[in-house]
Amino acid sequence: MTNFEEVLEQYEPMIYACLRKLRIYKNHESFIQVGRIGLWKAWLRFDETKGDFTPFAFRSIYGSLLDELKKETKDDRLVPAEDQILELMVNKHSRTNCIEWSEKVKEALSQLKLHEQQLIHLLFVEGYSLDEVVVHLGVSKSCVKKRRERTLDKLKEMMTN
Repeated sequence: MTNFEEVLEQYEPMIYACLRKLRIYKNHESFIQVGRIGLWKAWLRFDETKGDFTPFAFRSIYGSLLDELKKETKDDRLVPAEDQILELMVNKHSRTNCIEWSEKVKEALSQLKLHEQQLIHLLFVEGYSLDEVVVHLGVSKSCVKKRRERTLDKLKEMMTN
């Protein structure tokens, strides 16, 4: 196995087998290329003293395809996080380490209930994690998540009107 073309010719059926095993039917050509790259990387890294090439190649191909599948799945499910939503509303100044709210945001925040304002302050001004907010407010994590979701929806609605 001195040149990669021979290796590719011999192991390309393994790439297709991995695609079937992972049930990949979309972007087939793209995933075939990812499998080929995985095989090429395996070929470069392989050490004959550590065993047979075939299982090593399989794990490398399968792992590359799995990594790519995870990336693609993650990209398909991208939903803006609350930080990104508020980022549109807030100007952060890293030098002064403070948050300067625009007039529109100030107005929207003033229309929130006190516990909603407190939640926004803890999460986005103080930078508390959900677990820290749970301890601070003395409620369950699911309650904090639900409140955050409702409050952000309310803010988005106020900001768009």
